[in-house]
Amino acid sequence: MENKSRLTANKGTVLSVRGSVVDVRFDQQLPPIFSLLRTGAAEGIAIEVQTQLNANSVRGVALTPTDGLARGMEVRDTGGPLKVPIGRQVLSRMFNVFGATIDHDGPIQGAEKRSVHQPPPSLGRRSAKSEIFRTGIKIIDVLAPLERGGKAGLFGGAGVGKTVLLTEMIHNVVGRQQGVSIFCGIGERCREGEELYREMKAAGVLPNMAMVFGQMNEPPGSRFRVGYTALTMAEYFRDDEHRDVLLLIDNIFRFIQAGMEVSGMMGQMPSRLGYQPTMGSDLALLEERISNTETGAITAIQAVYVPADDLTDPAAVHTFSHLSASIVLSRKRASEGLFPAIDPLQSSSKMATPGIVGEKHYAIAQAIRRTFAQYEELKDIIAMLGLEQLSLEDRKVVVRARQLERFLTQPFFTTEQFSGLPGKKVALEDALDGCERILQDEFEAYPEQSFYMIGTIAELKNP
Repeated sequence: MENKSRLTANKGTVLSVRGSVVDVRFDQQLPPIFSLLRTGAAEGIAIEVQTQLNANSVRGVALTPTDGLARGMEVRDTGGPLKVPIGRQVLSRMFNVFGATIDHDGPIQGAEKRSVHQPPPSLGRRSAKSEIFRTGIKIIDVLAPLERGGKAGLFGGAGVGKTVLLTEMIHNVVGRQQGVSIFCGIGERCREGEELYREMKAAGVLPNMAMVFGQMNEPPGSRFRVGYTALTMAEYFRDDEHRDVLLLIDNIFRFIQAGMEVSGMMGQMPSRLGYQPTMGSDLALLEERISNTETGAITAIQAVYVPADDLTDPAAVHTFSHLSASIVLSRKRASEGLFPAIDPLQSSSKMATPGIVGEKHYAIAQAIRRTFAQYEELKDIIAMLGLEQLSLEDRKVVVRARQLERFLTQPFFTTEQFSGLPGKKVALEDALDGCERILQDEFEAYPEQSFYMIGTIAELKNP
């Protein structure tokens, strides 16, 4: 009780305000790093302590706009870090970084709160088993299978379909599994969150889902912490309820970008291409909390914006190192209408080994990659001399590759209203069967267009 009154009495004053960076002086007791401070009208301004400058002043980053904040204003130390609600009450709701509801449906009553700063599970608690996580999307399940409790990245520039692919995965996975989904929007457009909320409500998957948003118009401090809020909610379902959680993050690059802005405001020396010097550890603190334990798993699918489509950008390189599957979206394939626009040669998965997916699946996937690689080499010859100049065997490779390219397209449930094509979910066995039969030249006489946007090979129309 004495401790509580001491913390309540721990007041400070604002020394300086520079944008989102606020320096505060405390004469009684210096708050620890990550403490949450409150100030302003009705304590509406929240500041997280980032560093202790000297024996009696701290520097923090505001998680809310600092409008109206001035030197000399009183600041209250809340006595702890940022805490967010956890438990079943968060399902079917939409939150901001503070765990406050933003869906106009009233606040959550009586939920337990937990600090957003949690350590990752120890190695002893982690599961060493490798299991496949099926999505119902042919090209992913066949060529870049995802890992249960692993991290998959969707890499792509602007407008190649990252958000559409994420939304489709929610639709396919939440509908059939008994787990929980947490969607985390970091620095995304407000309309995307609103559209997603409506779509999920219409699809009937909202009761097993929670959404957390730190939008584009919010301060960098808020965007930098919103991923922690979503993870804290996800960890409750994994550790306390022993359930599987699907965590969707859109977009992890915006998390790195927010960290870069915070770092710049704190006066840290930038590293390569202007990124923060602590980018590796910032990303690791978030990513290492996503893992599978003996009792449950958090499977993360993260969209990664690639600046200027450059996969050697430090943000993309650092993210690659944490992933068990990388799905690379290609602008060229998108322009050809091959959706999902996944590049089969650049996409990869650590799960695609004979010991995990099985000998047959592995052999078919390798044969598909080989066919696509040969087709890439022949494209220049075809462009210059035409298809007729190729040998008979090469011509067969081209036919197979073009049929496979079109067979690996798929109509999505989330794009029905735009494409007019009913969405399809395809079992892995059916996808492998179709690919194997195309590789064996069973459909040599069929025009390549008849493979476009079908589900299983049984839907193929006779020529």
